[in-house]
Amino acid sequence: MKITRSGTIPSMPGPADWFTGTVRVDPMFQSEPPATVAGSHVTFEPGARTAWHTHPAGQTLIITFGRGRVQREGGPVEEVSAGDVVWFPAGEKHWHGASPKTVMSHIAIQEAVDGVAVDWLEKVSDEDYQG
Repeated sequence: MKITRSGTIPSMPGPADWFTGTVRVDPMFQSEPPATVAGSHVTFEPGARTAWHTHPAGQTLIITFGRGRVQREGGPVEEVSAGDVVWFPAGEKHWHGASPKTVMSHIAIQEAVDGVAVDWLEKVSDEDYQG
């Protein structure tokens, strides 16, 4: 058994290469082998968002606070709010973030394949973000 105490893992800013706007990442857990799952609580200020990206084993988002936006490549921008759960299948190009005027937080859970949990791509344009 392993207990990770709240507040023992430092918060970090979302790296500018992977995010637009102000984002805080709070790592929650990293499993130990043979498991490969990890989770973080991510908070996006209004208008903040990820870059386009994919996950080799998919990703689950649990929206914990506020209102946000999510989009998969080729699909419409979808509004999400606290209590919603979003699943992106393996390899699906997507982004997620806050709405233009409201903070959004989510728990992001993903697994690594061959040591890789995410493949970061280009930034989301303002045009794509607006839908």
